[in-house]
Amino acid sequence: MTVEGLREHRPEVLDELLTRFGREIQTVAYLIVRDTADAEEILVETLLTALERGHQLRDETALRAWLLRIAVNQALGMRRRSVRLIELDSLPESASPDAMDSAALDRAVLKDALASLPPRVRAAIALRYYADLNVDEVAAALGISRNTVKTQLRIGLDQLRDHLRDKGLEPAVLGTEANRV
Repeated sequence: MTVEGLREHRPEVLDELLTRFGREIQTVAYLIVRDTADAEEILVETLLTALERGHQLRDETALRAWLLRIAVNQALGMRRRSVRLIELDSLPESASPDAMDSAALDRAVLKDALASLPPRVRAAIALRYYADLNVDEVAAALGISRNTVKTQLRIGLDQLRDHLRDKGLEPAVLGTEANRV
C-alpha cells in the first residue's frame, strides 16, 4: 500500500514512511552530516522527494534502499554546500576520560573516528553497518559499483582502525568486519 500511495502522490503515505523508515533515514543522514537539525531536514526532504518521485520506484521491495539513496544524496549535497569554518570536538570540555564510563568514551572516540572519514566513505559505512544493507544494496543506494563500495568500506575500516589505535583503543570490534565486505 505504501508504494501504491507514493505512485498516486497521496500525502497520507508520508506518515507511514515516517513511522517505518524515519529513524533509520535520520540516523544515516546524521552519520554523514553530523548535525541533528540537518539530519531532521534531510529526513523531511527525503520524504517529500519520495512523494514527488514515487512514480519512479519500479520494484516495491526496493523501497527502503530507494529512500536511503535519496537521503544519502540529500546528505552529501548538504555537505558539499556547507562550509564548516570551526570544527568542535566531539567531547565537551568538561568531559574527561575519568568522568565518562568506558562505553561512553568508546562511543565518543568512534564518533570522532567516523567524522574523520570522507563523506562518501562515511555514507558507505553507515549504510553497510548501521542500516545493514548488503554490498549490492549499498552500491544501488549510492549509485556506484559494487567494487567501489568494497574499496570504500575497506579504506574506511582501515582508517577507523588506525584512528582507534592512535587513541589507544584496540579496534577488535572492527577486526572481522572487513571479511564481510
